[in-house]
Amino acid sequence: MEAPHDQHPAPPPQAPPGDRTGADGTGSTGSSVGAAESLRNETILTVPTAEAMRALGLRLAGLLRAGDLVLLTGELGAGKTTLTRGLGEGLGVRGAVTSPTFVIARVHPPLADGPPLVHVDAYRLGGGLEEMEDLDLDVSLPDSVVVVEWGEGKVEELTEQRLHVVLTRATGRAAPSGDDGPPVGEGDGDTGPEAAEDVRTVTLVGVGPRWAAADFGALG
Repeated sequence: MEAPHDQHPAPPPQAPPGDRTGADGTGSTGSSVGAAESLRNETILTVPTAEAMRALGLRLAGLLRAGDLVLLTGELGAGKTTLTRGLGEGLGVRGAVTSPTFVIARVHPPLADGPPLVHVDAYRLGGGLEEMEDLDLDVSLPDSVVVVEWGEGKVEELTEQRLHVVLTRATGRAAPSGDDGPPVGEGDGDTGPEAAEDVRTVTLVGVGPRWAAADFGALG
């Protein structure tokens, strides 16, 4: 039997691989990175509550379209699943968005004319994109919005144009169970008085021409 999701050590959030930010806020990359990789649009937002995180996802969904890849990075309990729940609501997809920890991926079909949401948890996939071939993400991406939790260093090969979302807990309080881990009853584990006071910092990094002109500041 596999150990519970929240018993694994969480890797520290980090900036998108291959991307470096200069003093002027623009990105510079190595010669091995394509031209699209050198275009970066970065914004940092402060999110004070779990409900505010869900609302951020709701607003962010308005910027998304079929073919978008969103990578979510953050420690356990940082709010990745809560943000994705807001994305699902904003995209108008079917089914409750919960952490796909044990099924690896869930597909939420649209209720109207929008794209489906493919929600992936890559926590247990230790290797690169080859370990995810069975998920057919390369097939899903052109027609879907693909959101990958713990996707840093694993799925960037899917597309040079992507949105990195790095969530950082602003306090040292222990992470609540349920968010970004195995579902706990019907709750998210990211609510309640303590969670409401647990501020998060969300760094949005758009890579490539697709995101160059995105107004991330308007999401705050």
